[in-house]
Amino acid sequence: MVKRTARIPNPTTIPTAVEFTLLAVDRVGERTGGVPSMAGSFTTNPRADAVGRHEDTHQQTLMTALGLHSGATGPGANQLTLVSGVGALPGDLRKTDTALPIESTEPLNPRQAVVLRPGRHRKPMTASQNTVSTRKVVLTVLAVILVLGILVTAGYFIKQLIDSKFFFCKRSFKFIPLDKACDGKSDCTDGEDELTCVVSFTANTTFPVRLVTQSSVLQVYNEGAGWRSVCSDDWTEKHTVKTCQQLGYTNKPQSSQLPVQTLASSMRTGPFTAVRPGTKTIPIQTATIDRKVCKTGRVISLICSDCGRVGSQDRIVGGVEAQIEDWPWQVSLQQNGQHTCGGSLVSPDWVVTAAHCFSGSKKEVSRWRVVSGRTYMGSLGGSYVDRIFLNGKYGRNDYDIAMIRLSSPVTVGDSRRPVCLPPKDLGLAAGVDLVVTGWGYLEEKGRISSSLQKANIPLISRDKCSSPSIYGSAITPRMMCAGYLEGNIDACQGDSGGPLVYFSAGRWRLVGVVSWGVGCAREGRPGVYSNVDILLNWIHTVMEGSITVYV
Repeated sequence: MVKRTARIPNPTTIPTAVEFTLLAVDRVGERTGGVPSMAGSFTTNPRADAVGRHEDTHQQTLMTALGLHSGATGPGANQLTLVSGVGALPGDLRKTDTALPIESTEPLNPRQAVVLRPGRHRKPMTASQNTVSTRKVVLTVLAVILVLGILVTAGYFIKQLIDSKFFFCKRSFKFIPLDKACDGKSDCTDGEDELTCVVSFTANTTFPVRLVTQSSVLQVYNEGAGWRSVCSDDWTEKHTVKTCQQLGYTNKPQSSQLPVQTLASSMRTGPFTAVRPGTKTIPIQTATIDRKVCKTGRVISLICSDCGRVGSQDRIVGGVEAQIEDWPWQVSLQQNGQHTCGGSLVSPDWVVTAAHCFSGSKKEVSRWRVVSGRTYMGSLGGSYVDRIFLNGKYGRNDYDIAMIRLSSPVTVGDSRRPVCLPPKDLGLAAGVDLVVTGWGYLEEKGRISSSLQKANIPLISRDKCSSPSIYGSAITPRMMCAGYLEGNIDACQGDSGGPLVYFSAGRWRLVGVVSWGVGCAREGRPGVYSNVDILLNWIHTVMEGSITVYV
């Protein structure tokens, strides 16, 4: 191994020398006897690229100075290897005639060109991404709505459960068992639990105005003279309006004049009465004067409303399905959201039903709702109840009638319309066709019907119904029987309080209220109904609104 050191200055362009060390290494050595190979190394000044010398030119100059031939090839070829070191080249190298390379702007060790690549940009959202985002929002909203719906539903049923068992005292902020409300004893502060209860009322006087027979002849009452038919003498439209207001429901009232000779034989001879001239706005019974005969030979007949009219023409055992538009007066009485009884609209804000519907723990008024205008059973949208009046003589199924005053009147239409109260002494004959409607059991010990049912049944004579083989002495003058003695068709549990109606003169009239019976549709056990004809006095007294004290 021989070590040589050389320095090659460039006084014209390089302010500092290029220092390098050449290391000649005999790759083959004396073993091969070949031409010695040279390995050299050099270190260039960082400023060498300022003169523009190419790396290959430096190598050629060095090899020439050292007597090497760059063109040699093969295993013994001379190779120049750069090795770190510092030394001075021999003086003869400074005088070399080797031409300097042409200056170049390229660096001695050019770096690989950096290819500029665009940076990452936020990609615009595509239509599919928008759809996914929208779907997530919709699903979130639906989930929130579902949760809220579940909470509201759960709260509703919890409230219904509590209301069915307890009465809440608002002033003292406590609950008491429901059967302690309306029991005649104050269990809440200031007797709050006794303020909103059903009221028993007994009519001890005669309601002074009525319509009689199928002709709806107007009569007024005087304690001395009794009932008298009203002559058409000096009768005006204002008298018609005032009288119909006294009778309850009124809508476009009309009056007509009937010849006395067309009346029933017992009415043709009087007694009669007529209005006094100038008495147009006072109660009709105080505006009349007795007459032996009518000057005009005619009496007044009234039609006070559009009641009982329908657009078209059964718990009912053996009945058939019906539409509410055909029986628009039918209502469902519900306590705590549960159907309990039926009822009949007799005006936009009055309902007739049965007194036994409010027995036991059913006397608290705020628990009741009246659902109208529905063919199918439902509990939503019911009317609030203001007052409930029971007949003060109710007991042992007798006087089984009640009236409900709604907090606000219903809107009269095709599915909500009052039924007509009957005139006194309508005179129905045994066997006449009647209709009963309701949502009661479809069979004895069965289930409530989800849709309104109706059944046609015949009237049974009082003598037959009160015979020992049927009901005997249990039948009173306030009752009537209807149905088939062989059974099969009858009202049942859940129909209580509902209407029994009769069609005459183009109108349906309420003649009975579903009351009681033995079983349902049993042979020899027809349905028993409260007789509205006999109970008209009580009904008109309650509706007329002149009651100031209830006992």
